[in-house]
Amino acid sequence: MNTLTIGLEGMRFFAFHGCYAEEKVNGNWFEVQVTITVEDNLASQTDRLEDTTDYGLIYKICKEEMEIRRNLLEKVCWEIGTRILQEGPEIIQAEIKVIKQNPPIAGEVRESWVSRTFFHKKASCN
Repeated sequence: MNTLTIGLEGMRFFAFHGCYAEEKVNGNWFEVQVTITVEDNLASQTDRLEDTTDYGLIYKICKEEMEIRRNLLEKVCWEIGTRILQEGPEIIQAEIKVIKQNPPIAGEVRESWVSRTFFHKKASCN
């Protein structure tokens, strides 16, 4: 099976994720990175948009999930990855990374992040 890897990096969102009161009030900047793997699609031969994975759908999912306030990056990451696999049946693997800029830690830290790899059930037999 030939596969194709597609990535979206640098998706930036201002959101209110976090456990601390100041995070819930002041918010913070986050970045989301998504890398998906699909079976090589027709777009490689046809050069037609309708024959590839919809990058806009992936962005939309990330944007919608980032708008829902959550305590932990782990939960944000889980929801994005789960939805991407549900709404993109052609996707066999998705790697999601959610990055928080300047996390409220007692010390200088540029960013904290959570990353998770999701596998579509159909890929588990390979």
